[in-house]
Amino acid sequence: MTHVSPELTLVIPLVGAVIIALLGRWPNAREAVTLACAAALLLAVGSLFPAVLEHGARPAWRGPEVLPGLGLVLEVEPLGLIYAGVAALLWLPNSLYSIGYMRGHHETNQTRFFACFALSIASAMGIAFSGNLFTLFVFYEALSLATFPLVTHHGTEKAQRAGRLYVGFLFGTSMVLMLLAIVWTWTLTGTVDFRAGGILGDVSPGLTAVLFGLFMLGSGKAAVMPFHFWLPSAMVAPTPVSALLHAVAVVKAGVFVVLKVSVYVFGVDTVASGVHHEWLLYLAAATILIASIVAMTKDDLKARLAYSTVGQLSYIVLGAALGNSLGVAGGGLHIAMHAFGKITLFFCAGAIYVAAHKTKVSELTGLGRRMPFTMLAFAVGALSIIGLPPLGGAWSKWYLGLATLEAGHAGLLVVLLISSLLNVAYLLPIPLKAFFLSPPAGDGAHGGADEGIHEAPLPCLIALGLTALGSVALFFWPDLLLRLVTEVAPLGS
Repeated sequence: MTHVSPELTLVIPLVGAVIIALLGRWPNAREAVTLACAAALLLAVGSLFPAVLEHGARPAWRGPEVLPGLGLVLEVEPLGLIYAGVAALLWLPNSLYSIGYMRGHHETNQTRFFACFALSIASAMGIAFSGNLFTLFVFYEALSLATFPLVTHHGTEKAQRAGRLYVGFLFGTSMVLMLLAIVWTWTLTGTVDFRAGGILGDVSPGLTAVLFGLFMLGSGKAAVMPFHFWLPSAMVAPTPVSALLHAVAVVKAGVFVVLKVSVYVFGVDTVASGVHHEWLLYLAAATILIASIVAMTKDDLKARLAYSTVGQLSYIVLGAALGNSLGVAGGGLHIAMHAFGKITLFFCAGAIYVAAHKTKVSELTGLGRRMPFTMLAFAVGALSIIGLPPLGGAWSKWYLGLATLEAGHAGLLVVLLISSLLNVAYLLPIPLKAFFLSPPAGDGAHGGADEGIHEAPLPCLIALGLTALGSVALFFWPDLLLRLVTEVAPLGS
């Protein structure tokens, strides 16, 4: 059995960030290092899959203790491996896309961008493989710090305002609510270690309910309403950053924390047996519907995709709060399925901006004639988000639907169905109008000012093509993900 030690998954992007910063004067070398680190991390994380699935290993690393029994601990377990695998797998196409986008749009501060991106990936690895709540919190905060320069990349007043809102919401929720929950848990149980079945078994139902609320609302990165405003605001950042926030690191970190804490701090049985999770079901359902309705009203493409993410993330929160194995499975699967679908949509939005300088949904009519590859990939990503076969999103929504029925919440199944219809309403018209309606007068097809519109730079097209294919592949080959979620919560139980 050959696999890397989990701390190497942090070392690779951390060392990469340093080298990238030192190579700022040599863009080609800087970007070669970015791609090499992304490939190395993918190989490192990939080596952990056989160890966990075939040999039942839980590779671990213990770092320095700040207090007796309280220190940095990394441990590879199946749920974290899903998140780490998604982040590692998508860093490579995102890096390739970023090279084409940043050069094609002549962005400034590119060295800082690539260095902070690598730091964000390192933080995501720390969250994924955290062996206790202390480690989780450290890297959760590190992720906020690493992504702040990315959100404020352009340095405009609008970007600075978005950055203040970003850190205000994320640090406010985590420092006030999550940190209190962690300290309180340690006081009550004497441990902050993650444990199968949870660690709060001897804690009274009343205190368990309070802690549940603190942890869930303290995961501000999950963007559950009303703690969602930072996410649409952060869309002022370059599109590769939007892709990072939505698909690879930040919001996925939030919902991953919700899922991991539900499984390893509270335990699926504790969530199922108590009434303290009911409010979260209703909050998640409301977020799913309201965000989808708001998305329909947005003409700005990135804003529409941002509100789509707010709703889609609450699918995972809903799965965690249902308190059954099917819900955990559906939530775990949705981390991957949504990541591939949504990163494809953001890649397409950025490609449209670079090639056609269009940002509004109303401006995309007939664009499929000029950018057929991009709009076809957009259609693939949209269908996956909607949850239609043969795209990966169909599997996660299927398991979440079964979970609502098993939990006796048929009304939540109706919410999921209505949400999918709303997904159709705000996503599918975009590629349909792009391909099947004629462009307006003055567009490139009529010899107007847009005559020169063509596809985005090749690195962008390769990246969005790969992620679109990933959404298809996840439908036909979901077995690896299913094995991992079954390890966390056996579907027969």
